Amino acid sequence: MNPSPEGGSISEARARLLSTATRIFYAEGIHSVGIDRITAEASVTRATLYRHFAGKEELVLAYLGQADQGIRGQVTAAQASSPSAVGKVQAVAESITQGILSPGFRGCAFLNAAAEYPDPAHPIHQFVLAHRQWFLNTVTDLLAETSHEPAAPAARHVVMLRDGAMAAGCLFDPELVSATFLRGVTGLLARISTATASDTPPSIADTTDQEAD
Repeated sequence: MNPSPEGGSISEARARLLSTATRIFYAEGIHSVGIDRITAEASVTRATLYRHFAGKEELVLAYLGQADQGIRGQVTAAQASSPSAVGKVQAVAESITQGILSPGFRGCAFLNAAAEYPDPAHPIHQFVLAHRQWFLNTVTDLLAETSHEPAAPAARHVVMLRDGAMAAGCLFDPELVSATFLRGVTGLLARISTATASDTPPSIADTTDQEAD
């Protein structure tokens, strides 16, 4: 590994830049933070930053990419924690509340980024949309395992509940917001379960009993 002008390896300098940018972008917003602030707090030069990132936009994309991978890992671990389809959905919902209840929670990094980059054609906005589509697809697939009803409407409902919880979690009591979110997901799963049970054809034993009567 080649040494960097700052004394560590080049990969270490990149890691410091990304770690610093992640901390400040999430806590204070993206547009409010300049390159000079990031390089100063990461203890690197501008030249080192541009050796690793073409510019601030690429650094923002790296920040969101890291957040995306973290959430994917979180969702995968949540699914693996339960053997049942309903349990997997509940575990994913609970993992979301863990984030809301964590110290320094400032809402959804992707919703925050979309607010700062509203142009649908902008690469950062496009990255946000791709992440959200992955999450919607994941929830849709999970809900499809819980019922024979179409899963897409319920999945959109879960994503909407999640968005509301992420927005409210940094404005109001996070424990109350988390409990309300979980109650909403549980209620949705109960409705799906009830609808599935009411639509289930009678079993052979049930039909036999009816004929005997």
